[in-house]
Amino acid sequence: MPVRRLAAVAAQFGRDVHRAVAKLEGIVGEARDAGVGLLVLPDATLGGYLSDLRDPDPRDLPTALDEDSPFVQRVRELAGPMVVCLGLAEEVVEDGEARLYNAALALTGDGVLGRHRKVHQPAGESKVYAAGSTFDAFDTPVGRMGMLIDYDKTFPEAARTLALDGAQVLACLSAWPASVTDRASRLPQDRQSRLFDLYDQARAAENQVVLLSSNQTGVMGGLRFLGQAKVVGPGGDVLARTGAKGGMAVAELDVEAEVARSRRVLHHLAELSPDAYRCPPVPEVHP
Repeated sequence: MPVRRLAAVAAQFGRDVHRAVAKLEGIVGEARDAGVGLLVLPDATLGGYLSDLRDPDPRDLPTALDEDSPFVQRVRELAGPMVVCLGLAEEVVEDGEARLYNAALALTGDGVLGRHRKVHQPAGESKVYAAGSTFDAFDTPVGRMGMLIDYDKTFPEAARTLALDGAQVLACLSAWPASVTDRASRLPQDRQSRLFDLYDQARAAENQVVLLSSNQTGVMGGLRFLGQAKVVGPGGDVLARTGAKGGMAVAELDVEAEVARSRRVLHHLAELSPDAYRCPPVPEVHP
């Protein structure tokens, strides 16, 4: 696998899908000019995220799209040979009923390479979105990879499942806000800011994979998003990052060689002891 440039984006995307696509023309063009082979955009790139996590307003929801939408097709045209991961509210008719998923697509100009529907739902997100049920890796021109959507990365089992399925790159697309219950005056001091970085580095290090973490910025309703996009190496080291404002974190590396180097002496996946682990039933939690 050759040396490639990988990039994760911190940017604000709201309800206006036309405006989002116009913004993507600039972002994808900048990435293309920089020689980026994999570009990871935030969760809810097309249509924006919720404006309230605890009690979402049913009158203020993201635009429902599917992968055949002309907006998605336009992003494919912009991507060309580049692998682009982006988030959207995916509408699917199942058993005669329309359901909305917080979803991510990995695509190139040739088509959709991978799909993911967010499995783990925080706070009131389940009032709007149905939950996904699987984590699957897929092959791309930049190697085998998998996707997580923000809260998914809180659960080690999610990233581990993708790594065991052969993923050497994890794309974590987020619309991750500052704490809604314990606000800090400055974002770097926010508890969720610390956890966002901690999860990114831990998931990369424990699975010895490359992780690209994107995020929304700015404000939507009562949510203030953190930014903090980054590229993390398989040792948990941050190779490139942005701050709280918009930007693109770009790192240049040979993914296959770096992953192999990190596993030369200690190979976490090969040294698992599954017979020693047990997963008891999830306890009932009362508020």
